Amino acid sequence: MSQTATLLVIDDEPQIRKFLRISLSSQGYKVLEAGTGAEGLAQAALNKPDLLVLDLGLPDMDGQQVLREFRQWSTVPVLVLSVRASEAQKVEALDNGANDYVTKPFGIQEFLARIRALLRQAPTGEPQEAALKFGPLTVDLAYRRVLLDDTEVALTRKEYAVLAQLARYPGRVITQQQLLKDIWGPTHTEDSHYLRIVVGHLRQKLADDPTRPRQSLIQKCRLRRKG
Repeated sequence: MSQTATLLVIDDEPQIRKFLRISLSSQGYKVLEAGTGAEGLAQAALNKPDLLVLDLGLPDMDGQQVLREFRQWSTVPVLVLSVRASEAQKVEALDNGANDYVTKPFGIQEFLARIRALLRQAPTGEPQEAALKFGPLTVDLAYRRVLLDDTEVALTRKEYAVLAQLARYPGRVITQQQLLKDIWGPTHTEDSHYLRIVVGHLRQKLADDPTRPRQSLIQKCRLRRKG
């Protein structure tokens, strides 16, 4: 990865963003900035940066949540930069998909070296798309929106979570147990009635007739009871 890479800094402190912008720009990087989690996710979806620098203490949503949502649709390296120095916070961030973790205050030379290392390790190839399209249905993973014929569909958090999981694996068989574990947690793998209710609501809201599906997303992601 060359030093013409684009980096997105998500931090609510203007002085930190200014310091990082000056330091990173002096190394030849293009620097984008966001002061909130929602703005950061939107910038990431729109501009497809090569690396994220992410603070955890954001005003609108916790940085751990930003990380989890970003990892739903992107494998771009993420370097967490935070005052949170506990082992538990570091472990959670790494489990959520962070590639590295630097605590504030920090030395700029070590920080730049970590940026270079992450960019060298970054996967090559086509970037993943944040918005997935299935005929008239669009699942926008970055903005957490679902559109049907360009009209937004109001979904509950669980309905969106199930649909987003199916959208990421079109054409594959997904077991009920896996969906229940991913969305409701490992203690709910036998609570299949939760999933039946949510899928039923999704079919109604998306006008998805299982015998003559208007869009094939739910049909293509066949739910299997065991396996």
